[in-house]
Amino acid sequence: MTTASSPLGSGPDSPAEALVPDAKTAMGWMHTARFLTTAAQLHHLPPIHLPEIAFVGRSNAGKSTCINTLTQQKQLAYASKKPGRTQHINLFALGRQQATDAVLADLPGYGYAAVPKADKIRWQRVMANYLVSRENLTGVVLLCDPRHGLTELDEVLLDVIRPRVAEGLKFLVLLTKADKLTRAEQAKVLSIVRLQAGGGTVQMFSALKRQGVDEAAQLLWRWAHPSGSDAPIAPAADDAPADADTGGGADGVSPPPSAPGTDSPPA
Repeated sequence: MTTASSPLGSGPDSPAEALVPDAKTAMGWMHTARFLTTAAQLHHLPPIHLPEIAFVGRSNAGKSTCINTLTQQKQLAYASKKPGRTQHINLFALGRQQATDAVLADLPGYGYAAVPKADKIRWQRVMANYLVSRENLTGVVLLCDPRHGLTELDEVLLDVIRPRVAEGLKFLVLLTKADKLTRAEQAKVLSIVRLQAGGGTVQMFSALKRQGVDEAAQLLWRWAHPSGSDAPIAPAADDAPADADTGGGADGVSPPPSAPGTDSPPA
């Protein structure tokens, strides 16, 4: 594997983390993503002792498109057009030769007004507790439409994870749909969001123009392989529940009071 030093936006990186694979290696690793399990409540998630990277964001921020673009799979992340259809945490295993060395977590989009209030409250609890308590959570990718910038709900989410960021949790803000902006507009938004985010990495991303795709894949690879090796770590979890309970009950853990409401992304 060829490694090179590559700046990927704002945010501190240790010398070891400055080593990143070439884009082909990183994208090849992302392409190994396969469905692992789904859960409506935290206690249905299997205990996993591997790096886990969560994708979060408002509905219509392009989260499903981003995941499918990074993994080069058209329907890995399901984008429901009906509210309530995808109110689950979906896990995807990553790793070559069917051996898992990292996990992607796709969290439901939040901020969609048509979702019933009771469902929003439930997902406030589930999502906040996942971000606060998931022990193997290594990094968070926040998807944001640069035409709107970080919204109040996005900032609340960043406040939820900030204590863990101080302890070493990585986070990346991907400004999706970058093709909708001119270069001058992109530069302005990048500057503003970097100040708002207060750390981490912020970069533009366009599935249509493939802007920022390789760089994002390289950064996620680096998060999952701090030692610089992509050798398989463990077989895919065989105790993951194939059909998690889809009931609407809370998981029973009290969340931070300011956690954002969530719902299913229509796109």
